[in-house]
Amino acid sequence: MILILDADTLPDSPVFADLGKRLDALPGIRWRVHQEKGTEKVLTEIYLIGQTAALDTADMAALPGVERVVRVSEPYRILGRHQDDHRPSEFLYNGVHFGQDALQVFAGLCAVDTPEHVETMMRALQAAGQVCTRMGAYKPRTSPYAFQGHGAACLPWVFELAGKYGIRVVAMEITREAHIEEIQEALHRTGHPTGVMLQIGTRNTQNFELLKAAGRQREMPVLLKRGFGITLDESLNAAEYLASEGNRNVIFCLRGLKSHMGDPHRNLLDFGHVPVVRRLTRMPVGIDPSHSVGTRHRGPDGVLDIFHATAQGIIAGANLVLVDFHPDPAHALVDGAQALTLAELPLFLEDVRIAREAYRQRCALQQRAASV
Repeated sequence: MILILDADTLPDSPVFADLGKRLDALPGIRWRVHQEKGTEKVLTEIYLIGQTAALDTADMAALPGVERVVRVSEPYRILGRHQDDHRPSEFLYNGVHFGQDALQVFAGLCAVDTPEHVETMMRALQAAGQVCTRMGAYKPRTSPYAFQGHGAACLPWVFELAGKYGIRVVAMEITREAHIEEIQEALHRTGHPTGVMLQIGTRNTQNFELLKAAGRQREMPVLLKRGFGITLDESLNAAEYLASEGNRNVIFCLRGLKSHMGDPHRNLLDFGHVPVVRRLTRMPVGIDPSHSVGTRHRGPDGVLDIFHATAQGIIAGANLVLVDFHPDPAHALVDGAQALTLAELPLFLEDVRIAREAYRQRCALQQRAASV
């Protein structure tokens, strides 16, 4: 059960102290506080843990300082979309809006290689009016002999170039807790020219200690990819690990499942789960068509498979697209075979716009049908 407090009821207020005493008196109940800082106010919530089924929602709503009560109806207590739950499914980070009503494109390098390529990529993004990108500094690889990324050494110049070209958010994968500290240190050292969205890849979806570490810090949002060999429920519970540690600014990213049933694509496309995740949780939902498709093949209609996969996710309501581009894919150090070229960037963004407009039209159609 979740108690949502009045805006004026803060943890240091007499009303909150009175509320705490009453909650302490409830048998079999533990509670903890979570605060969500919005652009205009701070939302304080209290999570009741234990034998909450016996609690009457009307009695809880009558407690001092309580504005309303949400009874948890999904296993994902914090991130779940519960019955009669109207809490916001959005957040603002470094001036960029993320939510189930938004769409952001993170086009960029799967792996950072040279300053020249990074600058060329960011210059192209700025020219296209984009403020988000992906830049891989730490790269977990299947082979121990493959390029593992430049690591902390490239962070200062990546962040400085992002600031130079107006990039507000850089999605960057991490594989261990030390990477969080390295990113924070590099941001501080360069004067915070940009923001970073921590990305937890499919291989680390159930690295629970990494999830806890990313969840304990609340400075940066987290993009969590679905595990490639586990159920959707298991991956959503991984997202709940992040939120349970305090960071609720989480985006869930679908990236395909590891199965030969998806051949000749790299993974079996799972973008049909976009509306499912939106229904079960309040998280924005991202898609990664590059790692789902894994090639630059195109159909007889002349459209690249990656474009088709992207449109499938967007037309189903996706809120973020993570996609690989490279100034010179033939010489990319990681996943060059699936990277789009910078000449294709305007075409890709226009295709995204068309798919997004189709999604809006489909939603409007359903609203008209429901009103008849």
